[in-house]
Amino acid sequence: MTDFIHLPGIGNSGEAHWQSRWELSDPRIRRFDPASWDQPDLADWIAALDRAVGATTTPPVLVAHSLACLLVAHWQKQTAAPVKGALLVAVPDPRSPAFPAEAAAFASVPEERFRFPSLIVVSTNDPYASVPYVQARAGQWGSDLVNIGAKGHINSASNLGDWPEGSQILMEFDARI
Repeated sequence: MTDFIHLPGIGNSGEAHWQSRWELSDPRIRRFDPASWDQPDLADWIAALDRAVGATTTPPVLVAHSLACLLVAHWQKQTAAPVKGALLVAVPDPRSPAFPAEAAAFASVPEERFRFPSLIVVSTNDPYASVPYVQARAGQWGSDLVNIGAKGHINSASNLGDWPEGSQILMEFDARI
């Protein structure tokens, strides 16, 4: 049975966010725990992800949202820890005017192909990244890409509720990797 590690973006994921809702319904999901959600420190976030992966009994699937997608790119370059795959939702563009200044350390995004399977979920009207930017990242990282249409930043403001479409995407990805 697969373990899942949720990696929320800056500010964490509140109660209305699909990540938080999924965690309530599935005991296999745990959330990584950096020192600060609001003042993200890249080294600390990498260490927190290392701890979370190290605590699993089998190679986990990482489920990253927003800034945490960039974390996965940095982390996978620095570690050989076993991971089954990564679902990357709403990959942000550090050059976007919406990109938070507090996350500047994440902005030099590695372009290397991931050493594990990955799938990116993109929205056509995400204020943090354009579809062409996300397509370019998918090509660099060797990620498959799913476009779910106009869903904003695919967060609680998108009013997705439990986001059953996302859960289905994750389960299908997990089944094929």
